[in-house]
Amino acid sequence: MSVFEVVGGVAVMGSDVAPGLDTVTRVRRGLPVAAVQFLLDTGKLTLAELDKIVMPRKTLANRRKLGTLTAEQSDRLIRVARILASAEETFGDRDKAGIWLRRPTTALAGEQPLSLLDTDEGTREVERLLGRIDHGLAA
Repeated sequence: MSVFEVVGGVAVMGSDVAPGLDTVTRVRRGLPVAAVQFLLDTGKLTLAELDKIVMPRKTLANRRKLGTLTAEQSDRLIRVARILASAEETFGDRDKAGIWLRRPTTALAGEQPLSLLDTDEGTREVERLLGRIDHGLAA
């Protein structure tokens, strides 16, 4: 599953978005608020998780009026979507990925992987661990 499929794909984005510089351009312009709503509607993130990792609810309400996220909010959203897609690919199942993302793990000092996505460095740690799991090196 691609990062943009996680946030609604063509139906939400209005067109296909290629990895790389096309993604950079779209993030800089600001993603549609509908991408956030898609994550909520599909249960990939709860409102409380969105509140902590991507943006506060009050900010989301304000962005709904404008229709798009800021570049910074879009970047955080794509960071989360990238991890969601990677976890689903690693575990081969959306539910298993969701459980893993929300369960504290000793490999991350007892933190829930999802709770680390509020920072770039935390996200990198989760990506590294997913890579190790995917290659059978660590759990």
